[in-house]
Amino acid sequence: MGKRLFRRNFIKKGLTLLSGIFFLGTGTKNLQAQNQSSKKSSQDDKLTNDTIRTIKSLRTIHGNFTSQDIPDSNLQIILDSTVRAANSSNMQTYSIVVVKDRDKMNKLGGYKASVMLVYCVDYNRLKASAKSLGHSYCPDTMTHFVTGSINTGLAVQTAAIAAKSLGLDYLITNGIHRGNMDRIWEILDLPKEHCFPLIALYLGYPTKEPDSKKGRLKNTGIFYHEKYHTLTKDELDEITSLYDDKARHISLNQDWDQKGHKHYLDWLFTTWARKPKPADSETQMFKILKRSGFVELQKS
Repeated sequence: MGKRLFRRNFIKKGLTLLSGIFFLGTGTKNLQAQNQSSKKSSQDDKLTNDTIRTIKSLRTIHGNFTSQDIPDSNLQIILDSTVRAANSSNMQTYSIVVVKDRDKMNKLGGYKASVMLVYCVDYNRLKASAKSLGHSYCPDTMTHFVTGSINTGLAVQTAAIAAKSLGLDYLITNGIHRGNMDRIWEILDLPKEHCFPLIALYLGYPTKEPDSKKGRLKNTGIFYHEKYHTLTKDELDEITSLYDDKARHISLNQDWDQKGHKHYLDWLFTTWARKPKPADSETQMFKILKRSGFVELQKS
């Protein structure tokens, strides 16, 4: 009886000891994981600076701006910053029209804010400079238009970052391309040739804070290391599920499933970005690009 009791106590103590070792090991692993996570967070904090924080805080305000004016000193900082953007051969193939008249802003792009900056792909300054020195300069190719568009896009994004760093919000929009585009040339008195209003930047203070900040895809289908590859079925399924995850706020709306769609991308490709009908004739955009001189036409 005594031996049996001794054996039972020995086994019980052994199990208790093993259990303690197990939990101690688990606790150590959890503590190590927490320490690693804390260390990574600490490293991220060290690598983060005011510029990175500003970029991560970027968001779009869809026209809900107050009537508060932007101080001229702040606007000048934004204008000084936008021209610091990288550009091909330092030729700055763009022009920027500063609009403060709110009614004019509304006619141009459908929104009102404190200031509207209309960014144009524009070669007229360069043409005029060449002519004044007895030279000719003819930016008559699609290459010129693409290069100018890149320069212009970089400039507008730089302005948005500068504005956000000063506590302003913004809307970057191609709404100026909707409707009769000739109104842009008429309202702003733009040159007919070699000048194309590419994009608009509205600046101001929001009437209310947005409910959430839009998410972004970060890895699959965005980054390719060393070389590009065709996405696999699993990768495409992963992307679909990321769009479907409403907590990520990547989608344009949150009620796509209530409209009978299995996935958000079903709504996107069948409703928002559905395939357009083939044009019966030249589109407005093509006609304007031809008129601007940026379309290379075959000479007979």
